Amino acid sequence: MRRAAIERLLPAAYQRSGVPGSVLTALLDVMERLHAPDEAVLADVDALFAPYRAPDHLVTYLTRWVAMDHVLSTASRPDAPSTLPLGRLRNLVAQGALLARWRGTPYGMRHILELATGVTGFELDEPTDRPFHVVVRVPPAATDRLGVITRIVAAEKPAAVTAEIVTGAVGPRRRPPHTTDSQQAAAATGAEPPSMPAPASTAPRRAGNTSTQAGGRAVSPQPSEKEKL
Repeated sequence: MRRAAIERLLPAAYQRSGVPGSVLTALLDVMERLHAPDEAVLADVDALFAPYRAPDHLVTYLTRWVAMDHVLSTASRPDAPSTLPLGRLRNLVAQGALLARWRGTPYGMRHILELATGVTGFELDEPTDRPFHVVVRVPPAATDRLGVITRIVAAEKPAAVTAEIVTGAVGPRRRPPHTTDSQQAAAATGAEPPSMPAPASTAPRRAGNTSTQAGGRAVSPQPSEKEKL
């Protein structure tokens, strides 16, 4: 608050005594300087919570705001530096709402694994002879990040589903079924793709029914009516 603004809050008798060189004027100048640092923070307070503008030391804290703290090492102290690069943590915070929306689905798990590791090519399979079991195939470039991958899979899979992490060669990425070119273009830019109802026989499945081809690169198609149930 500026000195003049503080002075207007004083009784009229005090205002008349606030002449240059007076004790009151000196006190008001001190008060203005004391307020300046806090006012500078408040003027740009949104930068503290914006994923790509927040100070480095707040990014780890923001991951807890969006329930992404399971990507951090559980053995670390709350104030310990993250084992992930700050850029990846910022991406996770920025897409926290999207990841929460698709949590427990093949697309959601694949997307968070790619954001956390910086590697694409994860595949999720559900063996036909093992219901409620998912196999996460890790691409060779991400085999040195098994610690964070294990934590993510344990936290993101449905509670009734068991999971297995397999390293080794992974087949080429395939386009999700019933995904149009316009949806792929929207995914590449992070925009919301046009909705396209999937046939009942190939609709994405939730809660343990993991499909290798479900999901997309950036934004998945809208959930089907069956998924909303």
